[in-house]
Amino acid sequence: MRVLVTFAVEAEFAAWRRLRRYNFVDYLGLKLWRTQIGAAEVTVLITGIGAQAASRAMDLMMRMADKHQYFDVCISSGLAGALCEGLNVGDIVAPKELLSEMQHADLSSDRIAVDGELRQLALQQGAKDTNCLVTTDQILVKATQKKECASRAQSVDMESFEVVKSALAWGAKGVVIRAISDAANEDMPIDFNRTLSARNDVSLGKVLLQLLNNPLALPRLVRFGQQSQRAGARLAEFLENYVQQCAGSAGMQEPAKGVTAA
Repeated sequence: MRVLVTFAVEAEFAAWRRLRRYNFVDYLGLKLWRTQIGAAEVTVLITGIGAQAASRAMDLMMRMADKHQYFDVCISSGLAGALCEGLNVGDIVAPKELLSEMQHADLSSDRIAVDGELRQLALQQGAKDTNCLVTTDQILVKATQKKECASRAQSVDMESFEVVKSALAWGAKGVVIRAISDAANEDMPIDFNRTLSARNDVSLGKVLLQLLNNPLALPRLVRFGQQSQRAGARLAEFLENYVQQCAGSAGMQEPAKGVTAA
């Protein structure tokens, strides 16, 4: 069984990477790591932050898969923001469907459903049962922005819709498993939209520039970093268990076909 797991940035993958040995693979600039977990050959892909970065990375990944292998399962993972007060920092969420703020000419709906069996397996292992995750093109910095989205979804990220959309188009089964890094009523310590680099990750220089302009944000930034690390550690433990369970489930061996609209 072959499993693809995606993260936006290496920091989200760091805790899981420390749990086992991975082999690094360089394919056309893609950052890939491979390991074996039980009966599953696992490939980890770092997509970069944002829907466009995720779409480009998944396109390259599809070309690689066509030449060398296919994937049975694709897991869009990493951190997510809470949009409802029922979710706490460190909670693992497995949404039923994904909503995109961006238009897709090749889809009849702005919603897609994840694989029900994969999601049910995550719920059995303790993931929170949420209905929807929305993929946005901007980081929601203010609690007021999160509140505006709360009627449509319970959590938010910037990559999952594109990742799962591409995976389903390949014929793989797609699911989202993410850890909550910030609560619905919590403002971000800085505007992370202004810290993104040309490589679609967070630029340390741009972070320092924001702190230079607002030094009082430093304690909140440190606290947010600690929250994210704790969430990442919980996610790593969850994924380690979850992938083993996937590999042992007979129903996961037959890939799905085509994109499923919710």
